[in-house]
Amino acid sequence: MKTVALAMKDDGADAIRTITEFMRGYSVEATRPTADDVAALGGIVPKGTSVYVSAVPAQRTDEAIEHATRLRRGGFEPVPHLAVRAFASDGELDRFLARLTAEADVRQVLVIAGDRDPPAGPLRSALDVIDSGLLQRHGIRAAGIAGYPEGHPRIPGDELDRALADKIKAAEATGLRLHIVTQFCFDAATIIAWVRRLRDFGYDTPVRIGLAGPTSLPTLMRYASRCGVAASMQGLARHAGMMRHLFAMSAPDAIVRALAAERERLGDVRAHFFTFGGLVRTARWASAAELGHIALEAGQGFRVEPAG
Repeated sequence: MKTVALAMKDDGADAIRTITEFMRGYSVEATRPTADDVAALGGIVPKGTSVYVSAVPAQRTDEAIEHATRLRRGGFEPVPHLAVRAFASDGELDRFLARLTAEADVRQVLVIAGDRDPPAGPLRSALDVIDSGLLQRHGIRAAGIAGYPEGHPRIPGDELDRALADKIKAAEATGLRLHIVTQFCFDAATIIAWVRRLRDFGYDTPVRIGLAGPTSLPTLMRYASRCGVAASMQGLARHAGMMRHLFAMSAPDAIVRALAAERERLGDVRAHFFTFGGLVRTARWASAAELGHIALEAGQGFRVEPAG
C-alpha cells in the first residue's frame, strides 16, 4: 500500500512539473492595456514577458503606439498586431513601423492580413510584408504569423497550408525569425494533431499555442462564434455542463494539462493566452500555474492558487 501511495504521489509531482515547464515563458494578449493594467502586471508576471496587442478596427495610430510604449516602459515586451490590410499605402505602414521602433522600441510584431475587405491599400496578405524586407529595415528581426488548428471560416485548408509554407519560406529568405501564434482552440487533440502535422511537413517553427484565459462561458461562446472555433467550443460546453456553469469562470486547466503532457513530442511550443478583456485576471492565473501553485483534480484538470 505504501508503494502504491508513493507512486501516485510521484505521478502528481511529475504532472505539476510538466505543467510548469509548459507554462514557462507564456505570453498574453491585450486589446487596450491601460496604465492600471500595466502597473498591475508588474506585480504579477515576470519582466520581459511578451504582451501582444490586438489591432482594433478604426484604432488610431497614436493609440496603438501609446499601448506599445506603455508596455515597454513597464518592463514588458510589446508585440503589436500588424493588420496589413488596414494600411492605405506602403508609406503609411513604413511610418507606423518607424514610430513603433523609435518610440516603443518594438522588436517584434505579429503580422496578419486583418479582416478589412476590401483592403485599404495595396497590401493584401501577411506575406506581402514578410517578403518585402520592410520589417528588417526598421530593425525588427522577429515576427509572428497566425496558425489555425481548426481551420479558417473563410479560407480553404489547402490555401492555409500553402500560405503558411510561403510565409515560412519568405522569412527564411529574408532572415526574419518567425514563430506561429495559433487561434485559440478548446480541444487539445485538435491542437496536438495540428502541431504534429506541422512537424511532419518538416517545419520546426516555434509555436505559441493560443488558449482562452479564465473567462465566463457566455464570453467564450461570443468570441468563438466570431473567430470560427465553434466546433471545439461546443465540446467544451458539453464537457463543462453549460447550463450549470453558465455564469461561472471557465479556466483552461484541462487543456493546459493535456498539452503539457505532449510538450516534449511537439517541439518548441509555449502557451499564449487570449484575455478577452480580463488581462490581469488571466495573468494571475497563468503566473500561478507557471510557479507551480497547482492542485491536481480528478480527471485532467487542476486548480491554481493565485500568486499575488
